[in-house]
This record gives sequence, C-alpha cells and structure tokens, in this order.
Amino acid sequence: MKTLQIDIVSDIACPWCAIGYARLELAMRELTGELDFKVQWHAFELNPDPDAEPMPILEALSRKYGRSAAEMEAAQSNMMSIAEELGLDFTRMQERYTRNTFDAHRLVKWAGEQGKQTEMKMALFDAYFGKAADIADATILAGCAESIGLSAAEAAQILESDEFTQAVRDDEATYQQADVSAVPAFIINQQYMIAGAQEPGTLVNALREIATSAAE
Repeated sequence: MKTLQIDIVSDIACPWCAIGYARLELAMRELTGELDFKVQWHAFELNPDPDAEPMPILEALSRKYGRSAAEMEAAQSNMMSIAEELGLDFTRMQERYTRNTFDAHRLVKWAGEQGKQTEMKMALFDAYFGKAADIADATILAGCAESIGLSAAEAAQILESDEFTQAVRDDEATYQQADVSAVPAFIINQQYMIAGAQEPGTLVNALREIATSAAE
C-alpha cells in the first residue's frame, strides 16, 4: 500500500489549524485500506514576539484585521460551530488571550521523540481553545504533557533549558524559505502543498490525485 508523507505546518494558536487537522483525519479515515499516511508537525508562530503583552483575542483580531469586535465575535462563533461538528472543544476560544507558542512547539518536538507528537498537539489545542489556558506558561505546558502520559517533570526540565530551540527555529526557517506564509499548510511528499482547512472531500480527492501522480 502506498504511503504519503504529510508535513503539517501549523500553530497551536491557530483555530483553523485544529479544524484543518480534524478534517484531514476524516479524509485519512475514508482512505483507510487505500493509502497509508505518515504525519509530522512543524512549527509556525502567529505571535512570534515572546515579550508582547497578551491581549484579549477579540480585541487583537479587531486590530489585526480592521474589523469590529462584533464582526470578529461572529467569525469566532462560526468557527466554534464548525469545531463542535468535528468533535473539537472550542468552548472558551473567545475568552483566550494572544500567546507566544514557541515553548509549546518545543514540547511538540520533544513529544515526537516519544511517538506522541500528534497527541501533544491535540492536548495543546484543547488547552487553548477549550480552556483558554495560557499556553506560554510552563506549568500549563507540563500539564498538557502529563495529560497524554508523558512526564510533567521532564517537560518542565526541557522548558527550563534550550532543548529543541534550534529544531523549532530550523522548522520555521525551512518553511519560510518554502514560502509558507499562512497556516495550516499540508505538504504532501515534500512536493505538493494543500493550503488551508479544506473540507474532507476535497482532501480525499487531492490525496488520491497525489498518490496517483506519485505512482506514475
């Protein structure tokens, strides 16, 4: 059976990244028995300044996009409905603050070495969108690690060090050079890019087409 490598460039602070992966999961499930998949996550920071003062998300989005808080609230509510249909917990997404996710990305890299990269990513999405947790806080991050069966103490030790810092920086540089400027981005077999949180049916068709092209 043919295996497709899917490199996912995303940020924990990006709701469409959580939605996009949930849709990808549905697509991959539909292709069970037809294709195999190897998934790897890569870092992207929507809020790359670690010293920036956290802002309430609706205020921050209003400033960023030049739209009213009411418009942004409506857009967020729409995403909450989409997420609920996909089984995602976006309960408190409108209560969250902007956060730098660099340390969270370091833990995703570490979790990957334990075979739990996707589980770590899901725990972080759940913490940020479901609980409005401060995903820049080391205690919160260690708790996310513990929730998926990893050592909170080891996670805390990593966060106190500079472990995986270079790995995250290299990730960011690689995909910036590849002109990935928005997330989510799904890179298939290091050759084809599917941009955005596409519908499951669209992903099924795209993955089949890529698999066919790769076989020729």
